[in-house]
Amino acid sequence: MDASRLNWLSATDAARAIRDGLIGAEQLTASCLARVREADGQVQAWTFLDPEHALAQARARDADHSEGRPAGPLHGIPVGVKDIIDTADMPTEDGSALHAGRTPAHDATVVAMLRAAGAVIMGKTVTTEFAAYTPGKTRNPHHPGHTPGGSSSGSAAAVAAGMVPLALGSQTNGSVIRPAAFCGVYGFKPTHGLIPRGGVLKLSRTLDQLGVFARTLEDIALAVEQLVGHDPLDPDTRPRARVPFGATASEEPPLPPLIAFVKGPVWERAEEETKEAFAELVSALGDRVVEIELPESVGQAQEWHRTIMEAEMAANLDLEWEKGRERISDSLRAQLARGREVKALDYQRACARIPLINEGFEEIFDRCDAIVTPAAAGTAPQGLESTGDPAFCTLWTLCGMPALNLPLMRGGSGLPLGAQLVGRRNGDARLLRTARWLAAQVKTD
Repeated sequence: MDASRLNWLSATDAARAIRDGLIGAEQLTASCLARVREADGQVQAWTFLDPEHALAQARARDADHSEGRPAGPLHGIPVGVKDIIDTADMPTEDGSALHAGRTPAHDATVVAMLRAAGAVIMGKTVTTEFAAYTPGKTRNPHHPGHTPGGSSSGSAAAVAAGMVPLALGSQTNGSVIRPAAFCGVYGFKPTHGLIPRGGVLKLSRTLDQLGVFARTLEDIALAVEQLVGHDPLDPDTRPRARVPFGATASEEPPLPPLIAFVKGPVWERAEEETKEAFAELVSALGDRVVEIELPESVGQAQEWHRTIMEAEMAANLDLEWEKGRERISDSLRAQLARGREVKALDYQRACARIPLINEGFEEIFDRCDAIVTPAAAGTAPQGLESTGDPAFCTLWTLCGMPALNLPLMRGGSGLPLGAQLVGRRNGDARLLRTARWLAAQVKTD
């Protein structure tokens, strides 16, 4: 095993190697830190990183292993954590000068879950300002002149650049799927309410969802399996039996899946090479794909999502508005101003649409195993003034459906071009199984 490239190991392979005594957690963490030193001057994925603290955690994991204490499924695995997720031993500044120096008293629920599973919390990854649209400092690891996407820019870039095998992000519109697509990694946004949000910056209770970045589907399943659970701090979670994500995702489907190709209400925004790439993908899948048109009413999803998101953001960031609006970016200030003007009736009507839309998708999911659609309009746009258009993610976030970016294609520029696979609510493990089948078909063809 090449000690100089341990940072490129998948989380699954690294955990197995640590468990078998082939490598140590400190050795793996040191390799990841070496990669940070090599690449982060250009990528700039991290907002807080204390190498000695990361190594101290890893040494503690090695001591646990040598002394025979129980090891969790992520024992010794370095994980990046988006800087809107509370960490008691590191700052959590939410990408804003208004929260500079903020160090929480407690870990977020998901961070506590990661530690319980044996993970090394490597550091905090860059987020856009309050996880909204104003970019942070991160660059696309494939080309520094292109955006990495947002708002989970640092997490996606850190995984893509080989600095960590796993990282956490969040999505209120397109903030997991889009950066995963632009950076060329797997990004998974589960069913709303599956991963608890206690101790995470609240923008929109209705829309906020935590997610995971990895370089393999197996790692996505491994990580999500550790992060599902009930959280008294998150009223949208509930007690549930443990889902064997890893075992289910690795199974062969009982029948070859049928995939619904959906252009969606914003297809006209797709770039020509995206349309061509999806035509090729549909052709490659042959009789295992069927094109389905969505009802016209779904075309209003962008408006409903915006109404809900901006109204709830305005409420949740009311203190920041009252005490420091002059230190908020023009873009976010405009969002919050619009949110403060949303009428209660319009907000309630928009929220009431969500279960109705989901009911309308039941017929599709009764027939098809998943929906495939673009993850973004195209490859990562050039320039760092914008994080790209989230419109191809909006409908699925509004509905709270599980969604996954599959890094299956590349554009003419050589930059990654993502395919988004969407599943039925609470069908997350089955979606990962279908994704593995789809990825194998594309590689085979």
